[in-house]
Amino acid sequence: MSYACANARDIYRNNQVTTAPKKKLLIMLYDGAIKNLKLAEQGIEEKNYEIANNNIIKAQNIVMELIFTLDFDAGGEIASNLYQLYDYMYLRLIRANIDKDIDGVKEVKKLLEELRNTWSKI
Repeated sequence: MSYACANARDIYRNNQVTTAPKKKLLIMLYDGAIKNLKLAEQGIEEKNYEIANNNIIKAQNIVMELIFTLDFDAGGEIASNLYQLYDYMYLRLIRANIDKDIDGVKEVKKLLEELRNTWSKI
């Protein structure tokens, strides 16, 4: 792929993100975290801990972004509950990465999938 094509692709993706409605952005974040956790699972299964580590860190960064997007004034109790859940996921991923614990990765992935499915129905 030429540099011009890759650059055009990056510009297109950037425009998708900057012009997307909030709900779509939220679902995109969930999708990204889920994708990275699937890759982390595969890395752990294959004992490729570098891939597992990199993808868990990417998922952690997305979970942190989810925390940053919470609006406690508008969201009230729901935002507080989501904060607690996201904080749990973040800490669970740290421990899963240290221990290369596939069950921890799967647990957080399942939680994110449930949240993603819920938001997609709203």
